[in-house]
Amino acid sequence: MYKLKLIISILTFSFCLILTSSIKNQTREIEKKINVLSSKNFQKEKDLNEIQLDFHYLTSPSIIEKKIEYIGIQKYISMEYSNLFFNMEDFFNLHNKIAAQEALDDKKIEKK
Repeated sequence: MYKLKLIISILTFSFCLILTSSIKNQTREIEKKINVLSSKNFQKEKDLNEIQLDFHYLTSPSIIEKKIEYIGIQKYISMEYSNLFFNMEDFFNLHNKIAAQEALDDKKIEKK
């Protein structure tokens, strides 16, 4: 009788231990998926905010006209197409290229 209770207790403990481990692993996987989806959601919200800002600014030419009148047409200089960036990655790529070129120029000056 005593051995039967001990065996049942050990089996119950083992079953609960395995069940708890399984649930914990599943929970961890779900949390990882939630983190990935949260980061994607954050990126989408950021893109949406940028798009809304562009939309409101570009669909209101009266604001642009008022700013041109305020600064005066003689001081107004239109931006060249090469100065426009479609996203921050393009800007950072150009910035990194310029920084790398400046570093090479500095090394050439030091060698002379």
